[in-house]
Amino acid sequence: MRLVVQRVTSASVTVADSVVAEIGTGLLVLVGIKEGDTLTDAVTMAAKLVALRVFPGNVHPIDADIAYADGQLLLVPQFTLYGDCSKGNRPSFVKAMAPDAAGPFFDRFVAECRELWPKTQAGVFGADMQVQLVNNGPVTLVLDSDANR
Repeated sequence: MRLVVQRVTSASVTVADSVVAEIGTGLLVLVGIKEGDTLTDAVTMAAKLVALRVFPGNVHPIDADIAYADGQLLLVPQFTLYGDCSKGNRPSFVKAMAPDAAGPFFDRFVAECRELWPKTQAGVFGADMQVQLVNNGPVTLVLDSDANR
């Protein structure tokens, strides 16, 4: 799994001119799922995400987790995080998990995050989404499950 995590003051996802998810202060997370990802990856990455200390704390500007900040999570499925442009200009997505397996996997990841932090919303898997955000800081990090193995 690959997560692109952005600390935001606001973010939203629109599908077919309807806002389907919207948060204030929190984390917008683009979620990439690759072939071979497991339930253990989803559980581990959800725990890492919720414990991530990227909000201002009492002493340091990047020291507190989402609970301390009383923030929200917005998870957006993004298969293009596994796009490979090493052989030409058109990305190959062969490393991305197939949609029929990735959809339920994304739903499970959302459920894991909601179990740890109920203030979690999500985009719509497979939909043409428009994502708006106001990046705060800016703070943007990439988390990769391969680094946790």
